[in-house]
Amino acid sequence: MGVSCQTFFVSNYELGATLSSGQAFRWRPSDSGGWRGVVGRRWVRLTQTSGAILAETPLPCSDWDWLVDYLQLRIDLDLVLATFPDEPPMRAATDACRGLRLLRQDPWECLASFILSSTKQIVQIQQIVDVLCNCFGSRIPTLEKDREAFSFPDAGRLAQADETELRACKMGFRAPYLLGTARAVANGDIDLAKLGYLPIEEARAQLMELPGVGRKIADCVLLFAYGFQKAFPVDVWILRALKSLYFPRRKLKIVRVHAFATSHFGPYGGYAQQYLFHHMRLALPGRRSKHQASQRVAPTI
Repeated sequence: MGVSCQTFFVSNYELGATLSSGQAFRWRPSDSGGWRGVVGRRWVRLTQTSGAILAETPLPCSDWDWLVDYLQLRIDLDLVLATFPDEPPMRAATDACRGLRLLRQDPWECLASFILSSTKQIVQIQQIVDVLCNCFGSRIPTLEKDREAFSFPDAGRLAQADETELRACKMGFRAPYLLGTARAVANGDIDLAKLGYLPIEEARAQLMELPGVGRKIADCVLLFAYGFQKAFPVDVWILRALKSLYFPRRKLKIVRVHAFATSHFGPYGGYAQQYLFHHMRLALPGRRSKHQASQRVAPTI
């Protein structure tokens, strides 16, 4: 088996925070250091050094644009952070999480993964996604002995499954939602490839027509898969944080939260949300390090 390696010179990038911050669910600490995960149909190991990220993947690879795009290596993070409100809550979040980036994921994998995320802890979501890939994905080569890896199953493959098979993947009541969405995508009832070219309101509305997709899941997909920077996912934890930080003496409704987020956090509001989200995770009691996987429940509003 061949090995392809590439070094990306990058500053102001915190790989561990980015891969463990609840955006994607296929990354784990590698036995040899760094992180191992699957991007599309490629297993990849990433190791951060001073000012660089080393990528290793099995088999030849001459074009690394797929990883550059996924990791968003070309983003000027200082420009993004400069758009955040200059106020204590955001300063605290950016100081604690500096270097955190938003990933750019495959829309189908992102959509399916967040359908599976409802009311589950992040570690549990990772487990469900792993079982789903093992059962329905395709085996792909790795660089670590005694470890198997599988691609994320496409919508057409899952559309051929039945609910009992999906429930066997430990996803419980989410099974009919995932199955219905997979069939809608496979049948062409929604074209995920076109959503990124629509206005955000239209793209969100189309996503929310899918089984199991509410505003929060739709906004996660818009932000993490399509790069709609104004998408601001709000779960119960972000709601509590905003109430505590910005509305301590008011009864807060979700409609008010979305209106406030759209106007207050600027053109990169989705980035600001992720910094607030991850900052809260770092502050959880008993958390050993900022790269530890979250044990927090992430309900959907």
